[in-house]
Amino acid sequence: MGEISDFEKRYSKVPIVEIDAPFIYNAGVKLLVKREDLIHPEISGNKWRKLKYNLIEAKKQKVPTLLTFGGAYSNHINATAAAGKFFGFNTIGIIRGEKPPKLNPTLQFSKKNGMQLHFVSRTAYRDKKTLPSQLQIDLKSTYILPEGGTNELALKGCAEIMRTYDDNLNIDFWCVACGTGGTLAGMITALSPNQKAIGFSALKGDFLNKEVERLLGAFNEKQYQNWSVNTDYHFGGYAKFDIDLIEFINEFKLKNQIQLDPIYTGKLFFGIYDLIKNGFFPRGATIMAIHSGGQQGIQGFNERFGELLK
Repeated sequence: MGEISDFEKRYSKVPIVEIDAPFIYNAGVKLLVKREDLIHPEISGNKWRKLKYNLIEAKKQKVPTLLTFGGAYSNHINATAAAGKFFGFNTIGIIRGEKPPKLNPTLQFSKKNGMQLHFVSRTAYRDKKTLPSQLQIDLKSTYILPEGGTNELALKGCAEIMRTYDDNLNIDFWCVACGTGGTLAGMITALSPNQKAIGFSALKGDFLNKEVERLLGAFNEKQYQNWSVNTDYHFGGYAKFDIDLIEFINEFKLKNQIQLDPIYTGKLFFGIYDLIKNGFFPRGATIMAIHSGGQQGIQGFNERFGELLK
């Protein structure tokens, strides 16, 4: 059983690398990548940041079981299962949708790490508050993590993404992929007054602005102005993609030796590249992109759609 403090000391400091490309140089900006995906092979990226203080609270409450929710390819389900095994918790995952004839790689991994999987219909899944009792799960011995891992403690963890361990770095823009808005909201709470955060939505629609505002309001009463959500690079919605995105991800890996995923980080970097090419960022600006992980889903993606990602 690992200790959270030991894990933090060993894994949380991650490298920052610079992307070198002629169009970036011509735009007069600098693009850096904080490799949050390298925190740990199985508990990485924003999923670790969201889990950290929730795990501390679960240990404080002395509950033996973590329970959470997610889709069949969820990064959060995957990370919760791995964290449970690493830190000595039982884990339960309530999965949206009927049980497939064969578990995909994400669910196989979660089961291998000891997670008890419960599959529920998409209709039943909408009422998450009643699902644990319907499944006769003992709530007194269970710590519930929301779908995607976003809550107030998750924001506290995601604020720590802003640590660079380098006082000489002057970051003007922090860019991150968005699903539930929790990672962006946590980062916003740690912004300096002269910095701006931009979330790149992986979902269709403009609801994330209100969700981020709600999360910030629940976190504290401070007013935050220096942030925005870009909704131009969702490629049709959650888990949607086209050949342009796939080719971009493959070319990005070839040139930079960094693997992106088609759900979140691929869309993030596609959007950043496009904005740089179109002069969105002022000359002299330094942009920090957060690689929030998600590579675990690539095997399952290729199984579903063919070996598109190299």
